[in-house]
Amino acid sequence: HQPQSGEFFQRNGLLYLPTDEVARLTEGLLSADPLLQKLAADSSLRGSLSALSLGLMGVQSGQITLDDMTRPMTMAADTVSEALAGRAVSFSWQVLASGKPAEPQELRRFIEVEPVLDFSALEPGRAATDAISQTVRDLDLTGEYQARVRLTGIVPINDDGFATLKQNAALNAAISVLAVLVILWLALHSLRIIFAVAISLIVGLAVSAAAGLLLVGALNLISVAFFVLFIGLGVDFGLQFCVRYRAERHDYGELRAGLRSAARKAGVPLALAAAATALGFSCFVPTAYRGLAELGQVAGCGMIIAFFTSITLLPALLMVLRPPGEPHPMGFAALAPVDWFLQRFRMPVIVTTILVVALASPLLLFLPFDFNPLHLRNPDVESVATFLELRKDPRAGANAIEVIAPNLNAADTAAKHLASLPEVSQANTLGRLVPIDQDQKLALIRDAAESLHASLNPTEVSGPPTDQQNVEALTSTADSLSAAAGNAEGPGAEVARRLSGLLRQLAKSEPAVRKTVETAVVEPLRVSLDQLRQELEPQQVTADTIPADLKRDWVTPDGRARVQVLPKGDPDDTKVLRNFVSAVLAVEPSATGPAVLLFEAGNTVVRAFIEAGVIALAAIAVLLWITLRRVVDVLLTLVPLLVAVVVTLELCVALDLPLNFANIIALPLLLGVGVAFKIYYIMAWRSGKTGLVQSTLTRAVIFSAMTQATAFGSLWLSSDPGTSSMGKLMALSLLCTMTAAVLFQPALMGRPRTRTVPTRAAFDLEPQVEFGRLARRRAEQPAGEMVGR
Repeated sequence: HQPQSGEFFQRNGLLYLPTDEVARLTEGLLSADPLLQKLAADSSLRGSLSALSLGLMGVQSGQITLDDMTRPMTMAADTVSEALAGRAVSFSWQVLASGKPAEPQELRRFIEVEPVLDFSALEPGRAATDAISQTVRDLDLTGEYQARVRLTGIVPINDDGFATLKQNAALNAAISVLAVLVILWLALHSLRIIFAVAISLIVGLAVSAAAGLLLVGALNLISVAFFVLFIGLGVDFGLQFCVRYRAERHDYGELRAGLRSAARKAGVPLALAAAATALGFSCFVPTAYRGLAELGQVAGCGMIIAFFTSITLLPALLMVLRPPGEPHPMGFAALAPVDWFLQRFRMPVIVTTILVVALASPLLLFLPFDFNPLHLRNPDVESVATFLELRKDPRAGANAIEVIAPNLNAADTAAKHLASLPEVSQANTLGRLVPIDQDQKLALIRDAAESLHASLNPTEVSGPPTDQQNVEALTSTADSLSAAAGNAEGPGAEVARRLSGLLRQLAKSEPAVRKTVETAVVEPLRVSLDQLRQELEPQQVTADTIPADLKRDWVTPDGRARVQVLPKGDPDDTKVLRNFVSAVLAVEPSATGPAVLLFEAGNTVVRAFIEAGVIALAAIAVLLWITLRRVVDVLLTLVPLLVAVVVTLELCVALDLPLNFANIIALPLLLGVGVAFKIYYIMAWRSGKTGLVQSTLTRAVIFSAMTQATAFGSLWLSSDPGTSSMGKLMALSLLCTMTAAVLFQPALMGRPRTRTVPTRAAFDLEPQVEFGRLARRRAEQPAGEMVGR
C-alpha cells in the first residue's frame, strides 16, 4: 500500500498547490512551449542536447542571457562529470523546471508493508526485513535510480532493539560475571563458599521462575524483571548468611558449630527482611498496572524462596563442601574511627543529612517521567533514525492523535477547534483531500493544457538515435557552447566553457559512458513528460470522487469520520508531547492514538508505583511494629529507607536521569534491598551490638551492595539506551541505600539501649571478636566454672 500516492495524486497534484504557485507553474510551462515540443518529439540524449542548443539560440537572439542558463548547464555539467569519473549519475528534470533543489519530502515515497512474523525468533520480523533488503539489491534501486530505501515502523524498530541488546552482550556479561566473582572473593575468601552461594542462587531462581509461571501464566516485559530482584536479594541473603558463618567459624573454630551459631544469629533478621520485602512487593498486586501487579506476585513469592534456600540449601552445601576455617576476624577494624565519629558527632550528622535532603527536595518537582519509548532505542540504527527523521513530515503522522467524530461535519467542526489550540500544528479530516479554489486552479491548468496539447502530443516522434548520432550532437552542442561563451566573463560563460569541454570528452569516451549519461537524462525525461500530461488533465475533486482506498482511511462504512491532530514543535521533546496530549484530551477526552496511549501508560505507571510504594511502606511499617513492638524502632528502620529513596530521586534530577519505562524497575530493587539493609542494622542494634560500621554486618552489606551494583551497573555499558539507563539508576539507588544504611542509620540510632560489649579506649570493639575471645576462654576453663567480664 502506498499512502498519498498513485494515479489520483499524480493527476490532481497541482490542485493541492497554492493558487499563485499554480499560476506561476502554468505560466512557466507556456513560456517553455518550444522546449517541451522539442523534448516530446525527441525524448533522447540527442533531443536533450537539441533543447540546450535551442536555449543558446535564445541567447544569440537576445531573448535571454547566458547567465540565465547557468542552472541547467551546471546540472548537465555535473551529470557528465560524474559519468566520466565512473560514478553513479542522476539528472532531475523536476528540479530543472522548478528552479530550486527538491525538498526531502518531495523526493520521499512511502510503502506500507504487512510482514509475516515469526514469533519463535528473537527478532520476529527479521526474515521479512531481510527479504525486502534482498529485493532492493536485486532491483539495484541504488545503482539504477540512486534511491535510498530505508525501513521503519513497529516491527523493524522492535527487531533492531533486540539486535542492539545482543551487541556486546556476551562481553558485557563476561565482564560483569568476572567483576562479581572478584567481589565475592573479597567478601568470602573461599571458592567453596562462592560455589555454594551460586548453586543456592541458581536453584532458588529456577524454583521462583517455576512458581512465577504457575502464578501468572506467562512473564511479560515488566514481570520478567523479577530475575533482577531475585538475584539482588538472593545474593544479599546468601552473603549475609555466609559472612555471618565466617565470623562464627572464626570464633568457634568448627564447621557445624559455626553454621548453627550463624543460623541462630542471622535467621531472625533474614526472616524479617524476607517477610518485609515479600510484603512490600505483594503491595504491587492491587495496582492498575498489570505488569507491575504480576511483578509483585512473582517477586513476593521469590523472596520467600530466596530466604528458604539461604537458610536450608546453603548451609547444607557448606556442610558438604566443608570450606576451611577462618584464621582472621571478619570485621573492618580500620573503620573503627568512623564509628567513633558517628557517635561523637551524632546530632550534626543527623541534622546535616536532613537539612541537605530537605533543601534539595524542590528538585522532586522537576522529576520527569519520559514516556517516549523512542528514547529507549539506539538512535543510530536505521529504523529509529528513519522514524526520527520522518517525525517532521506531516504525511508520516508521527505522534499523531486520532479523534473519531459521528460524521464528517462533526469532524470538520472538531478539527477547526483543535487547530486553534497553540499546541496543535494541524488538524486534518477527509476534507483535507478536497483542494480549495479549485475553479480558479482548474481554469489555469486547462488553459495551459489546451496551449501545450500539440507540443506534448506530437504527431511525429523521432526514433532512438544511434551512438554516432549522439556523438555528432555532443560535438555540435559543445561548439555552440564555446561560441556562446567566447571570451566573456561571468558565471554563465564559465559554466558554458566547462560544459563544452566535458561534452567533447564524452564524445571521445567509450559508448558505455555515453549510454550511462543517456539513461540518466532520458529515463527521467520520459517519466516527467508522462507526469506532466497527467497533471494537465485534473478532475474536480469532491468528497464523493475521492478513491475508496483513500476515503476508508478517514471515514468508516457507518459514516464516522476521523480527525488527525499533529503536534506543534519538536515531537521528540517529551514536554512538548505531554502538553500536546494534555491540550487535546482537555477538548476531546475520547481521543486516542500512539501519543495518547504512551501518555496514559506513563501516568498509569507513575500512579501504580506511587500507590504501591505508599501501601508497601504502610504494610512494612505494620509488620515491623508487630515484630519490634516499638514505634521508635519502626521509624529508625524506615526513615533511612525514605532518605535513600528521596536522595536517589533528587540525584536523578541533578544528573539529568529521567525515569522511564525501563529504569523505573530499579525502584522495587531499591525498596527490597533498602528494607533488608535497614532491618539488619535495627536488629543488630536492638541486640545491643556496638561498633556497627566496623562489624561483620557492614562487611556483608557493603559487599552485597557492591556485588549488585557491579552486576546490574554493568548494564550501564549496554549500547541500548533503555538498558543503559536501567543500569545507571540501579547503581545509583544501590549506592544511596548502602550509604543510608552504613552511615546514616547508625548515627540515627545512636548507642543501643543495652550493649553486649562495653567500649574499650576511644572506640567500641567488634562484638563478634569479643564473643570469640569469651568462647575460647570458656573452652580453656574446667567444667562448671563461669568466665565473664
